[in-house]
Amino acid sequence: MATPLVAHSVQLCHHHSKQYSFKSQSRVNRDIGTKTLLGVYNGFHNVYNQSYFHKPWAPIRVLEPNSRFLQMGPQETCSSRGISKKSMSSEGSTSTSSSSISQQVIGILHLLVSLGIILAMDKLLKKAFVAAAIKFPSALFGMFCIFSVLVILDITIPAAATSLMNFFQPALLFIQRWLPLFYVPSLVVLPLSVKDIPAASGVKICFITAGGWLASLCVAGFTAIAVRKMVKTEMTDAEPMAKPSPFSPLEIWAWSGVFLVSFVVALLYRTALGTAARTCLPFLLASTVLGYMVGSGLPSGVKKVFHPIICCALSADLAALAFGFLSQSGLDPVLGYYLTKVSSNPGAGDVLMGFLGPVILSFAFSMFKQRKLVKRHAAEIFTSVIVATLFSLYSTALVGRLVGLEPTLTVSIIPRCITVALALSIVSFFEGANSSLTAAVVVVTGLIGANFVQAVLDKLNFRDPIARGIATASSAHGLGTAALSAKEPEALPFCAIAYALTGIFGSLFCSVPAVRQSLLAIIG
Repeated sequence: MATPLVAHSVQLCHHHSKQYSFKSQSRVNRDIGTKTLLGVYNGFHNVYNQSYFHKPWAPIRVLEPNSRFLQMGPQETCSSRGISKKSMSSEGSTSTSSSSISQQVIGILHLLVSLGIILAMDKLLKKAFVAAAIKFPSALFGMFCIFSVLVILDITIPAAATSLMNFFQPALLFIQRWLPLFYVPSLVVLPLSVKDIPAASGVKICFITAGGWLASLCVAGFTAIAVRKMVKTEMTDAEPMAKPSPFSPLEIWAWSGVFLVSFVVALLYRTALGTAARTCLPFLLASTVLGYMVGSGLPSGVKKVFHPIICCALSADLAALAFGFLSQSGLDPVLGYYLTKVSSNPGAGDVLMGFLGPVILSFAFSMFKQRKLVKRHAAEIFTSVIVATLFSLYSTALVGRLVGLEPTLTVSIIPRCITVALALSIVSFFEGANSSLTAAVVVVTGLIGANFVQAVLDKLNFRDPIARGIATASSAHGLGTAALSAKEPEALPFCAIAYALTGIFGSLFCSVPAVRQSLLAIIG
């Protein structure tokens, strides 16, 4: 006679065999399937693909209505499973807890190692290029090298290329998660950058920035549509792009604690960490991060007019203003501590801008992941990006001369549509350029695009995701890309490709002496 426990298990199995039979029927006729497992560690989401075999003699059975484990295997009696489940419940919970902790530790180590390698690679390339007196952006050269290595491995040893991509995935997600934050330092110190610029020149710069963004968007979008009509390439699905996780309350509270403690320490001991810049670094960095976290959590309607990066910059400026008031040192010296541009005495802004090189290196992995898409739509992508980049450079120089803007200021805003990391490298080719103004104009251009790009694209009847993605990235780089892809994920691959290629072509064009001389001749 069956015991009550076994009888109850038999009833459960009988009930659920009926309930789930129609779900497993379609799987029985397939020999091979693919499932996607979502792993979460250290605040990041990662997607892993795993193949398994479905066997007709191995149906799926569930012991309880609330069970989260689908058990698969050869036929067993329901009574044995019911008894084993009860006896091993305590051991299972303990092993699951320890396994979860170990997975988190391994995930953190994986992130640190992969990110550390990218940072070290960027520093080594910078030192090598400085020693060789090469003005070409070192990170851009590194991006080409990484992309070439991945392509060669994909042709010769595909498994090695896949393993390399998987290894650096945590670092790539980290960079993607914090990408807008790396643009902030130039916006935070904007009061120092524009302090010596006359008001009339400032108005002209704003006119060129806003009007230039709209013109570049139209040129890139219409070019993409025209080329697409000529080549008549059909659209295909893009490779899925992993998205970073939102910020948790624990992260916000942790950074709040860092801010409060370091702010008080900096007030009481001005040189506790050796210099004033190093002592102010923790609370200025924490205020910047907190502003970004809070801004990212605002309602979507608010973020249309109040972008998270604006909240981020205001948070850092308010922290600097409060410290300057309480310490009676004033705002300007504290902003000077924020971005020192001295490697031996870095500030919070120097730490954040130190990731701009790794951002460029990460483009290689994004381009490799979308290599099939790039190849299929190469005509639309490359033609529209090249045309838009040349238009942006030469139109800025021409309009600057027409409105009477000072030549040094015009040179400084030439790479207005190119990401900060490469824009700073481009203006280094020209004498007398204001790099702080360059970075600020680039960020403002991105903010304009982030707030208005979708509405303008709709008004211009750009429905093709290729045109929408290329037009956005070619005119508003990373910030515009982030804003568009959040609501239109199908445009993200084209945004990412155009985002990287715009900076690449802009750097290549400006590295040619003939192009630089022609631009200077237009500026006058």
